[in-house]
Amino acid sequence: MAQVKLYASKKEREMVDYSADLFAILKTTERLERAYVRDAIGAKQYETACSKLLAQFRTLCTTLKGAVPDVAKFAREHNMECPAALNRLISSGMPATIEHGKAASGPGSGSGSSAVVVASTVQYFITAMDSLKLDMTATDEVYPLLSDIMQSLHKVSKLPPEFSGKVKLKHWLSLLHSMPASQRLSQEEVRQLLFDLESSYNDFMTVL
Repeated sequence: MAQVKLYASKKEREMVDYSADLFAILKTTERLERAYVRDAIGAKQYETACSKLLAQFRTLCTTLKGAVPDVAKFAREHNMECPAALNRLISSGMPATIEHGKAASGPGSGSGSSAVVVASTVQYFITAMDSLKLDMTATDEVYPLLSDIMQSLHKVSKLPPEFSGKVKLKHWLSLLHSMPASQRLSQEEVRQLLFDLESSYNDFMTVL
């Protein structure tokens, strides 16, 4: 019986492999979202797993940009029922715990207003601002820095749910999520982001 080849070259084989990876990420994210909604997984475990899947998804989308320009269409063509995954990976771009202001707290975190949490948040702000000033402006460089700040802010119990810094960071995270991993922020965007970070940092210190 003749063997059916799925590819005619090394490049085509890589695309087949990457497509299989995308399929797996969609299925895994769908299962993760359902498990979280049903309280079958803790917030901390969910947030860690979801953040990893989001990072893998962004990297893969950059690789498959030409072959798979529309992930939702890819899911339909492969008869995938994964609405929760498409919402998390494409529309939201961040774990539900961060999107809805209920970030997970780790063991021993106790009071969200502890000196350790506050010190970590301050350090994340400083690191992000310094990195931008050092011209680290690619999407895959900036996104993790802002995500660290956002997760840390959610652990500070003194901050109100609609704290200005959270609102601004959520906007930037959504914007960066829609951009290719290698795309760099423009000079205007960097200037605005620095302004938003500095004002958010000052507001944070004022609340404390």
